Amino acid sequence: MTVFNFGSINRDLIHEVPHMPAAGETIAATRYSVGLGGKGANQSVASARAGAKTVHIGAVGQEDTWSLGQLEGYGVDISHIQKAPEAETGHAVIYVDPTGENSIVIQSGANAQQSLHRVEAALSDAASGDILLLQNETPLTEEVAKSGRNRDLFVIYSAAPFEADAVSAMLPYIDLLVMNRGECEELERRNRMPLAEIPVPHVLVTLGADGALWRDQSTGGVTHVPARKVDAVDTTGAGDCFTGVIAAALSEGLSHKDALELATAAAGIQVTRPGAAPAMPSRAEIEADA
Repeated sequence: MTVFNFGSINRDLIHEVPHMPAAGETIAATRYSVGLGGKGANQSVASARAGAKTVHIGAVGQEDTWSLGQLEGYGVDISHIQKAPEAETGHAVIYVDPTGENSIVIQSGANAQQSLHRVEAALSDAASGDILLLQNETPLTEEVAKSGRNRDLFVIYSAAPFEADAVSAMLPYIDLLVMNRGECEELERRNRMPLAEIPVPHVLVTLGADGALWRDQSTGGVTHVPARKVDAVDTTGAGDCFTGVIAAALSEGLSHKDALELATAAAGIQVTRPGAAPAMPSRAEIEADA
């Protein structure tokens, strides 16, 4: 099966800092680098590096060959990425402190210039049972989810950056809802429903140091996998790594437990490296650590 990912593409402007700047404070970065990022691109790279045939659907600036070259170099199919004529490629300014924690400011750029017609054209290549992966850094997410459902795709929705209203609108069209613990708690509060009553077939909740759990909403069955104990260097993109590898694992028909194990191992490797997309591990690296 193929993973089709409709999502953002950014340039990450990464500043390693001695501490997060306070309001009105000017500090000097100890290191600066530029890398490929955006939740969509990160997840596509993670999926492709984990061995899945991965097609990215998105947009970059008219003159941006660098981002396309980066994605293609990681094994991602870029044939359905459009060049937006009146926008620059999106970017993110990222601060990373010595503990690996990060703070991120995003500018959408070309990510906001999406065409439903072009997305539909890309999905015309999909077959029943293929994976459709979505996040919240592009417009048209709900419309694309509906299209995926109509085409009998397995729709995975990574509900980040989290907006409770947007997530609620997506629930009728998705098969697997992916959230972290805080996002899940917020959705439960806003909709006044516990995890067990969220109306989707499957829910996956990442729990940080406590690992991750997969809940089958129809049976109530819960699969839990503990987190790997590692010394984190940079947590930027860790959730994207996890979700991208989940998509790759499901495209192979792996069980929920095996998919969680593979994704947990991948994220455990990814956080020990600087950057987002460039830090995604290969399948061989994941299996060696699994």
